[in-house]
Amino acid sequence: MDPIITYNILPKLPTALEPLRELAYNLWWSWEPMARKLFRDLDVELWDSSNHNPARVLQLCRQSRLEEICNDDHYITNLRSVMERFHAYLNRKDTYGAAHINSPVAYFSAEYGLAESFPNYSGGLGILSGDHCKSASDLGLNFTAVGLLYRDGYFTQQINKDGWQDAVKVDQNFHHLPIREAKAGSEILKVHVELPGRIVTAKVWEVTVGRIRILLLDTSIPENSPEDQPITAALYGGGHELRIQQEIVLGIGGARALKALGITPDVFHMNEGHAAFLSLERIRELVLSKGLDFNAAHQAVSASNVFTTHTPVPAGNDAFNENLMKTYFGSYPKETGITWDYFMKLGQMTVNPEPVFSMTILALRTSRFANGVSKLHGEVSQSLWQGVWKDVPLNEVPITSITNGIHVKTWAAGEFHDLYAKYLGKDWEDHMDDPEFWRGVIDIPDDVLWNLHQTLKQRTIDFIRERVKKQRLRNGESPEEVRHVNRLLNTDVLTVGFARRFATYKRGALLFSDPDRLLKIVTNTERPVQFLFAGKSHPADDGGKKIIQQVYEFSRDPRFENRIVFVENYDINVGRRLYHGCDLWLNNPLRPLEASGTSGMKLPPNGGLNLSVLDGWWPESYNGKNGWAIGADLLNDPVRHPSDDLQNQVDIASLFGVLENQIVPLYYAKPDGRLPLAWIQLMRESIRTIVPAFNTHRMVSEYSRRLYEPAAAAHRRMDADNYKNARNLSAWKNSMRDLWPEVKVLDYAVEGAAVAPNEFLVGETVGVRANIHLGKVKPENVRVQAYFGPIDHAKITSATIQDLTDLQDNGSGNYVYRGQVPAGDSGAFGINIRVIPQHPDLVQEHELRLITWAR
Repeated sequence: MDPIITYNILPKLPTALEPLRELAYNLWWSWEPMARKLFRDLDVELWDSSNHNPARVLQLCRQSRLEEICNDDHYITNLRSVMERFHAYLNRKDTYGAAHINSPVAYFSAEYGLAESFPNYSGGLGILSGDHCKSASDLGLNFTAVGLLYRDGYFTQQINKDGWQDAVKVDQNFHHLPIREAKAGSEILKVHVELPGRIVTAKVWEVTVGRIRILLLDTSIPENSPEDQPITAALYGGGHELRIQQEIVLGIGGARALKALGITPDVFHMNEGHAAFLSLERIRELVLSKGLDFNAAHQAVSASNVFTTHTPVPAGNDAFNENLMKTYFGSYPKETGITWDYFMKLGQMTVNPEPVFSMTILALRTSRFANGVSKLHGEVSQSLWQGVWKDVPLNEVPITSITNGIHVKTWAAGEFHDLYAKYLGKDWEDHMDDPEFWRGVIDIPDDVLWNLHQTLKQRTIDFIRERVKKQRLRNGESPEEVRHVNRLLNTDVLTVGFARRFATYKRGALLFSDPDRLLKIVTNTERPVQFLFAGKSHPADDGGKKIIQQVYEFSRDPRFENRIVFVENYDINVGRRLYHGCDLWLNNPLRPLEASGTSGMKLPPNGGLNLSVLDGWWPESYNGKNGWAIGADLLNDPVRHPSDDLQNQVDIASLFGVLENQIVPLYYAKPDGRLPLAWIQLMRESIRTIVPAFNTHRMVSEYSRRLYEPAAAAHRRMDADNYKNARNLSAWKNSMRDLWPEVKVLDYAVEGAAVAPNEFLVGETVGVRANIHLGKVKPENVRVQAYFGPIDHAKITSATIQDLTDLQDNGSGNYVYRGQVPAGDSGAFGINIRVIPQHPDLVQEHELRLITWAR
C-alpha cells in the first residue's frame, strides 16, 4: 500500500462566534466561570477530553455544531455578555485600589501554573507564579513575566495495580495550546545564548493573561542541534548539566528576550534562584554597553533586583560545582574585568565558602530586596543564609517575608462567586483584601452556605468515582472491582483532603502510623470519616513514590476501601475538585520545612476548613476559631523535638486527638436535626479571616508597596546621569573596604548611674559613651550605634539599636560618641557598641557586609 499522507481540516469559525477566538487566547477565561462555560457548551466531551483547552476546542469542534450554536439565541446573548465583561476588564483604568507602582516589572520563574490544559508547572511554585500573574493583571501592574516552555510539560501520573507511580511523558504540540508565537515587529522572536562551543537559539512564545503577558523560551526548534533541542523539553529533568543549561536560557535568554521587545523594566523579580544568571547578564550588559566597571554595574543591577526564596533547606537550592561553572562561565570574568575567584565568591557564603556556586547565594548577593514566603519562613531563611552577611545579627539579616496567597477567583467554585455577589455585593472582587468587607459573610444563611457546600461535595465525589473507574479499567481490574467504584465515598460523611507533592518531609503517610486507631475513625457507624489523597512524586524520588504506594495500598485494603481514596494525576483540575468538595484539609509537614504552602488557602473560599501543623502560612492565620492546629502548643513554643521519629509520634498523637475529640464531634453535632450549626460558624470564620488575608491581591500589593516601589526608586537613582550614582557608590564602597580595617571601638561605658555603678531606675535614661578610632574614615560615612537589650546567658536578646549622635573630634582619627538609651523596664540588660558604614545611596543597611563591634 502507498504511504498515507495525513492532514487536518480545521473548522471555519462563523462570524457570530469569532469573539471566541480572542477569548480562547487570553487566560482570563481560566478564572471566569461564564467564559469557560461558553467553550464547554460547544462540546462537553471535547471540552473534557482536551483537558479544558479552549484553543483545542475551537480547532476540533465539528463545523455543524458551530453552525448550529450560531442559531442559539441564549448562547449568543451569553457570548456578548461575557465579551462585554472581558473588554471592560481589559480597558479598566483603575487598579482595584490596591497597587501603586507604575514602573515596569519583569518577573522570572521556572514554571507557571495557569490552567490544567497548559501543564507548564510541577507544583506549588508554578501555581504561585500563575496566581501572581493573574493578580498582577487584576491590579493593573505594568508587568511582564518570563519563563521556559516545556515540550514534555510535567508528566501525567498513572498509578498501576501495585500502587506504583508511572510517569507518562506529555508531548505537547504548542500550536494546540492557548499561546502564540511572540513577534518583534513582523518577525517571530528568537534569542541566542552562548553555551560551550556553540550558540543555542530559543524561540519565544507569548501567553496573554488578562492585561499582562508571559514570555516563554523554547529550544526545541530546528535551528538547534539534536543535543540542544531538549534543553527546554522537561521540567526539572536531567542532571546538573541540563539544569545549568536551562537556567542560562531562563536568566540570560529571558533578559535578552525583554531587550529584543524593547521592554526596559525598572524592577526584576526572581521567583526562586533558577533565574539568578539574569543578574550576571545584566551586569555584563552594563559593562560592555555603558562602560561601567563590574562593581558599578553590580550596584545598578542589585538596586533593582527582588529575590524570593522558597526553599527552607540548603539541599533544595540549586548549586553547581566549580568545574561546571568554568565550563559555562569560564570567559565571564575576563569579559567583565574581574578574577575567577571574585566570580566564584558571588555564589558562596562569606564564611567558609565551599567549592560550589549556589544560585540562591548569587541571587542574594545581587539583590537588595529579598524575602521568604511566610513569616516563619522569613525567619528560617535569615538563619539559613546568615553567613552571607558576616557578623550581622540574625534578626537584621536583610531577608524579609511576604506571605503567599491564592488567586481567589481561580480557586473558588463559580457557585461561590455567585454567592459572594449576592450576599456581599457584585463588586466583591474589588474588596478581595478588605477584612471589614468580608465580615459580610455573616449575612449568608446557614442552610444556603451548607447546601451549596454539600452540592459541591457531591460533584467532587462523582468526579472521583469516574477517575477511579477509568484507572481500574486501564489496569485490567475485574468487572466487580470496577462496579465497586459506585460505593466509594458518601456525601454525608466528614471528608478530609490531603493533596500535594509527595516529598518525604510532607509526611504523606503520617495518618497511617496508627492504622488500628485510623480504622476506628473511618468505620465508626455513627460518625465516620473519609479521606481523599492525591499528589505526585518527582520521577527520580523513589522515597516519595513509596509513600504514594503505601497510601494506595491502604486505600485498597478491604477494611478502608470505601473510606480512603487515592486520586491519580494531581493537577489543577483535580486540585480544584478537591478544594471545592472537602470539608477539611489536612497538612502535616515536618516543621519548619514547609516554606508556605498554598493548598490549604484554597479551601476557605469554598467553605472548607484546615487542620494543619503550625508551619508555613498557618501560624499567621490560625486563631482557634477558623480551623485546628496539630501541636497547638507550638504557636507559643516553636521548639522542635530532637528527632524526626519523636516529632512524628508527638504529631500523630495530636492529629488523632484533635480529630477524635474536637473535629468529628463538632461536624456531626446537629442541634436542629438538620444542620451542623457550630461547624457552619467555623466555615464563616474561615472565610472571614483567611480569604482577605491570604490572597494574591494582598500579596502582589505587598510586593508592590514594600519591594517593587523601593526597587524602582533605587533603580532610577542608580540609572540617572549615565549611572553616576552607581559609579560613585562603587568607588565609595571600594574606599570603605580599603579603609575599614582601621575602624575600631577603643572602649565604651555607661554613664550617669543614679543608684550605684551601672544601676538605673525605670523611666530614667542610660548615658552611653564610646571612644572610636575611625582612622581615615570620615564620621559622616559611619553610624556608631548602641546595641542593647535584656541579657540571657551572656547574650543580648530582643536587641534595640540606638544611634549615638553627639560627636566630639579628639584628633588623629579618634572620636568620642555619646548618646542615651531608655531604661524602660527592670531587669538585667546588656549593651555593646558597633560601627557600620552609611551612605545616602545604600539600599540595604548591611550591603557592604562591614560591621565593627566592641571586642
